[in-house]
Amino acid sequence: MMKKLALVSSLLLMSVLFLAGCSDEPRPEDRFAAYTKLWNKQDFAKMYEYLSPETKKKISADEFAQRYEKIYTGIEADQLKVNYKQPKEEKDHKDGEKVSLSYTVDMSTMAGAVSSDHKATLVKEGEGEEENWYIKWDESYIFPQLEAGEKVSVESYPAIRGEIVDRNERGLAMNGTVAEVGIVPEKMANESETVKKVAGILNMSTDEVNQKLKQSWVKPSYFVPIKKMSNDNNATLEKLLSIAGVSVNNTEERIYPYKEATAHLIGYVGEASAEDLEKLKGKGYTASDVIGKRGLEEVLEERLKGEPGGKIFIKTEDGEEKVIAEKPAEEGETITLTIDAELQKDIFKQYKNEVGSAAALDPKTGETLALVSSPSFDPNKYIFGITEAEQKALEEDPKKPLLNRFSSTFAPGSTIKAITAAIALENGVDPKESINIQGKTWAKSTWKDHSITRVSDPGVPIDMEKALIYSDNIYFAQKALGLGKEKFTNGLKAFGFDESLNYDYPIKASSIGKIDSEGRLADAGYGQAQVQMSTLHLAMTYSAFLNEGNILAPSLITGDKIEKKIWKENAISADQANQVTKMLTQVVEHPKGSGHGINDLGIKIAAKTGTAEIKASKNADGTENGWFVAMDTEDPELLMAWMIEDVKGRGGSHVAVDHMKPVLKKYLK
Repeated sequence: MMKKLALVSSLLLMSVLFLAGCSDEPRPEDRFAAYTKLWNKQDFAKMYEYLSPETKKKISADEFAQRYEKIYTGIEADQLKVNYKQPKEEKDHKDGEKVSLSYTVDMSTMAGAVSSDHKATLVKEGEGEEENWYIKWDESYIFPQLEAGEKVSVESYPAIRGEIVDRNERGLAMNGTVAEVGIVPEKMANESETVKKVAGILNMSTDEVNQKLKQSWVKPSYFVPIKKMSNDNNATLEKLLSIAGVSVNNTEERIYPYKEATAHLIGYVGEASAEDLEKLKGKGYTASDVIGKRGLEEVLEERLKGEPGGKIFIKTEDGEEKVIAEKPAEEGETITLTIDAELQKDIFKQYKNEVGSAAALDPKTGETLALVSSPSFDPNKYIFGITEAEQKALEEDPKKPLLNRFSSTFAPGSTIKAITAAIALENGVDPKESINIQGKTWAKSTWKDHSITRVSDPGVPIDMEKALIYSDNIYFAQKALGLGKEKFTNGLKAFGFDESLNYDYPIKASSIGKIDSEGRLADAGYGQAQVQMSTLHLAMTYSAFLNEGNILAPSLITGDKIEKKIWKENAISADQANQVTKMLTQVVEHPKGSGHGINDLGIKIAAKTGTAEIKASKNADGTENGWFVAMDTEDPELLMAWMIEDVKGRGGSHVAVDHMKPVLKKYLK
């Protein structure tokens, strides 16, 4: 009995030892799973350690890593996923010396998604503890079609950027042809003289030209691009071509036909900087890509840029192409704006280098017809290659032509009085009730160091209509005080103050600011204190007077169908809107109205002027901004709000009236 027990124990021990020995046997499945894990990490150096001795004789570690790196970089491989599913049941490979395992490789590339099925061959090598499974690698592991000695090539299909056009399909940002001026070094008669002449004609420094000629890639026979310019500059191009060594090529570029007039609205494109690439990380951009740098070119980048395509292929020795993947380029979207480019140009022209901003709307639909900021810059210069001197001049110009003013906010001055009047009517104020104040200044008896000043003393009692005609600060200061802070600020909020616009261009929200005293409440009633408005929002608020008290939502990009959308429903009642409109027509028609200067146009126009005082402190010597809002009322077609800075001593708001008048005359017939 004891002998039997000893025999059973011995057999059990041998079985355990046998099984332990089996579990230590290297398995090809485990080995390949580890290899694919390294592959997914793109750790090519460690992957090389898994290759069979026979494979290593054919390719070095550096060659192996470089082969993968160059191909993956060239095809812009991303989201690499090598899939190998280990079998659930363990297979016995004890007597085998070669094993075939299936796997797939998926990745995204510049030519689209690539997915391929593969077979990996593993061979058992070594003896004893050194025994293991190794990959019998060749080029087909990268792509099944790839053979030893063949190269993987790529061909890029660039996307054509979408264009931006106005409501009448006039080009605002177009893909066109420009002249590229360059120098062929070996053809120059005298290098220093040529550089000097070219620099002078192109408004560049000789250093800027020399920097381009001394780039590392330049060879004597190469055409070296110096600067781009419009093909319309015939006289300049003729001068340049008369210089030995100078040549001109045509090249495709983005062009902006309306130049300064639309620069702040449309913006421009340029090569992606390191900072741009960091912001756009993960979106497929490279340093050679052209992107929107400001304006709608930047805002609408996703819609305009299109989708580049490409082809990944292997070219065999006999010239045959084996295509791995191919994707056509997709053009960017052509975007049609509600803007009337000719109106935009005419408004900009009438600013005559004055500083300010303007917005024009269709008062029936809310479509934006113009958004102007003045002064401005020519965006084509950024395309052609703006010189250091030109950029410096823009940056140091005291009028700040690079500043977009239509997206900013300013004190609206007396243009807010129409809104204050509407809020007063909404809260039961009788428009016929008059106040009788003597002199140009007024203050509450409890005020110690604050008073309200008006432009003139009309010498008669003032009701709401007269207060708008004469633009009387005291009347509207008293109405704001009578309403109280809560009712007045709630009324402003009903007109969209302290609320962001859902608009296709970022516009700063108009704000009420701090009203922490009676003096500030009174000042806010006539557009001072800390009240701030954009020209666009100001124009929008006046749309309520022509749309039964509803403020229209502004649109900038056209759809298939033009629809009137309401932003603020019943900001005031329809009856109150009509009352304000009638009073605003008297601002133009009354001989003493502040907008009477446009009465001779022969059109029924409702309008309001405004002069906003800008100063750092109460006793400081400040400046003034002039405002003018005007709209035709019988068959409304155009509603405009203009602001011109620094009008003190030049006629105040009448500067804005005089500048707007030619545009009203041309477009309201």
